[in-house]
Amino acid sequence: MDLSLDETQQQIQDSTRDFVRGACSRDTLVKLDKDPAGISSNLWPQIAEMGWMGMALPEEYGGTGNSLTDVAVLFEELGYGPVPGPHFSSGVLCARLLLESASDAQKKKLLPLIASGERVFALAATESNYGWSADYVRMKAAKDGTGYKLSGTKAFVHDAMYATDLLVLVRTDDGISLVRVDARSSGVKIRALQGFVQSLAEVSFDKVAVSADDVIGKTGAAWDALHRTVLQTAPILCAYKVGGCRSVFDMSLQYTKDRQQFGQAIGKFQRVQDHVIHIVNYMDAARWTTYEALYKLDSKQDAASSVHMAKSVSSESYMRATDFGHEVHAGIGVSREYGLTLHTKMSRSLYACLGAPKDHRRMMEKVLGLVS
Repeated sequence: MDLSLDETQQQIQDSTRDFVRGACSRDTLVKLDKDPAGISSNLWPQIAEMGWMGMALPEEYGGTGNSLTDVAVLFEELGYGPVPGPHFSSGVLCARLLLESASDAQKKKLLPLIASGERVFALAATESNYGWSADYVRMKAAKDGTGYKLSGTKAFVHDAMYATDLLVLVRTDDGISLVRVDARSSGVKIRALQGFVQSLAEVSFDKVAVSADDVIGKTGAAWDALHRTVLQTAPILCAYKVGGCRSVFDMSLQYTKDRQQFGQAIGKFQRVQDHVIHIVNYMDAARWTTYEALYKLDSKQDAASSVHMAKSVSSESYMRATDFGHEVHAGIGVSREYGLTLHTKMSRSLYACLGAPKDHRRMMEKVLGLVS
């Protein structure tokens, strides 16, 4: 298994690093953390212009048809920032979900708009009784002529505040279905969640009308399509976390060289070295499980157990790496302007995205036949 980057991936890495260094300096990211609205007005047009939102889509739908590993290389560099925004929600997760579930007409209509960045999609799946299985989808869609009426609330929705369109998981008479809702429709209310989180929102629906044309694909088949989508896209989210771990490591290592105590750099103290080694171990665990899963997916191997492993390990690793980063930095690490807390917030916000580690460990056990 060769995990070195090919020429195309090296070019993707170089161009993304240039973007992150230039348009996404630490000062810029701190300002965006204070004022998330700046993502839509300042950052998103630049990202869309680069064509990154079409990398996970075939050329026939306005994309560039890159491999999943190509896309992961991009997201690892974005995670280094960490660059916030709906690039994963729209250009990867919702794009691939539409590929899996939408009709041909819907794909031709919607996917080119995602690829160009003209429309921004977010997935509204989870509810206040958070869980990552079909049983936790309880919001019902009431039949209304040829369409439906939606009432209820979705919680912990990533990037909803940036979205022009929402893909909503609902219960219909024949199972779990997927519907598209204009985020600005009458009856839709989006409230950003406050606290130590990034880009999470609560979305409420009050008798929101959904036409038959906005029912995505076949009714009752959405959960299986979402499961297939997660197996393809979770490693790309994991790569974002790998980039975050790498950034925390670089910040921490540099600090051990710069910070002087008792007449010498603190990196000479064994306890500080222990903290840095913990970060390295978590970073490497996230990296190798993630890129093994991507390698299997791109080479058409059975990758289910590797994907679940990568998602579980990378979520834990990103969070733990930031914890040890704070051990290295002590007081300065909690200063907003320093930038470490951007990763701390992001690691917590993404911890349960597409399923918490315990959910993926349980699914991995089922794939391996360890439990029924």
